[in-house]
Amino acid sequence: MNDRLAQALAQVPSLLADHVLLSAAALLLGLCIALPLAVAASRRPRLRRVVLGAASLVQTIPGLALLALFYPFLLALNGLLAPVGATLPALGFLPALLALGLYAVLPILRNAVTGLVGIDPAISEAADGVGMTPRQKLRLVEAPLAAPVVMAGIRTAAVWTIGAATLSTTVGQPSLGDMIFAGLQTQNWMLVLTGCFASAALALVVDGLLGLIESGIAGRSKPKIWGGAVALIAGVLIALTPAFSFGGGSGRDSVTIGAKGFSEQYILARMMGDRLEEAGYTVRYRDGLGSTVAFEALTRGDIDVYVDYTGTLWTNAMRREDNPPREEMLAGLSEWVDENYGAQVLGRLGFENTYAFATTQETARRFGLETLDDLARAAPQMTMGTDVEFLNRPEWASIRGAYGMNFADAQSFQPTFMYRAVESGRVDVITAFSSDGRIAASNLATLSDPRGAIPNYDAVVMVAPGRVDDDRFVAALRPLLDAIPVEAMREANYMVDRDTDKASPSEAARWLAREIGLAAE
Repeated sequence: MNDRLAQALAQVPSLLADHVLLSAAALLLGLCIALPLAVAASRRPRLRRVVLGAASLVQTIPGLALLALFYPFLLALNGLLAPVGATLPALGFLPALLALGLYAVLPILRNAVTGLVGIDPAISEAADGVGMTPRQKLRLVEAPLAAPVVMAGIRTAAVWTIGAATLSTTVGQPSLGDMIFAGLQTQNWMLVLTGCFASAALALVVDGLLGLIESGIAGRSKPKIWGGAVALIAGVLIALTPAFSFGGGSGRDSVTIGAKGFSEQYILARMMGDRLEEAGYTVRYRDGLGSTVAFEALTRGDIDVYVDYTGTLWTNAMRREDNPPREEMLAGLSEWVDENYGAQVLGRLGFENTYAFATTQETARRFGLETLDDLARAAPQMTMGTDVEFLNRPEWASIRGAYGMNFADAQSFQPTFMYRAVESGRVDVITAFSSDGRIAASNLATLSDPRGAIPNYDAVVMVAPGRVDDDRFVAALRPLLDAIPVEAMREANYMVDRDTDKASPSEAARWLAREIGLAAE
């Protein structure tokens, strides 16, 4: 327990710095948008209805969806900017900043409008009577009177923004959410609790300091105002220290490794990171990426390397519906990636992680399940459990078309909870992963695919266009190619996923490196 807590706490400083930077920038963006709009809206009732309605509409969009929507928006914008040679980063800080900035607008805007509109008309008339210009009246009369109400809105926006910033992990921006998402996937509850506690503590501290400033404004107490402001600025600068002192590498010596949101990806990312650090690179990780986001991030250079699967790229990225032999698929994929993006499929890691429909031994006996044909006959009486992507992936359309599957119900889970669901009987069958050690550990029965509807899913190392000609980078990763047998990968995965005596992804990565002879015992 103490070791796990120490490992969790060791991640806090750098992630807290990223979290503070993002939250502070988003809050500042929200202020820059909301305050001018509030002034204009307070003077024009028709505009007031429009801007408050628009801000309220943004708030109805779930934070995770709003973050995700900025990714394709920025990709489309880059298409428009291409003729002038300009490019905006579509992954990481910018989409997170824009989404959270918009999220911060409503409470600030609503409170500022309320504060300005609620000023006694007699005071406004007196200001007009002494000959004040609109700008003077705003600065000397309206702003001071509305300030306490505006500060209440800023406090609300700050707390919302800090909480929502944990979701920025999904678009590749590091935050305290990295700990929460990774902990949920690997069932490392100490990691989850540490991330949640750090985020909550940050929100409470910021709210308290803003509350002190609000109290000072309401009571016209300059010591409170300056004390709260100085403490807030000092706290932000202290929290940001790790962000400015991170690592020693820069430019070509600093690399970013991507990973999707499950244990195997975390392990392989750390394994590659260990080798790149030994080669002299400074490494950062972008965990929890979706399949499409990860590939787009690689081709645009937002990440330098990650592990993907041939079947995923063949169906999702290339939009192919055929299922060629393994070597033909790899060759076609490599050629397509090179010609269209200048990226490189460095090679296979040596194992396949394909979808494998799995169920308990008791359910398999009860329904007579051995193949997907058998499952198709029983499907109308069954509930299927899947990971969060599967039902929207081309593979499911292919399998459903080949076998005519029509389940009574389908439920989506994070992979860890998907296995729990089939063991507990909440679902009857799951779309498991063939390299997952929990299949054997839970004694699940896997069903064969006689019609060949499921593509090959060889794990491959994907290298970004900017790293293809980096000989030192490529040389550090080449020893991993064709070196990892599926049995070793299953064991490493299970080390992270098992219920007791769990290993961290970094520990599992080091074990796997020793197991395949790439590290000293």
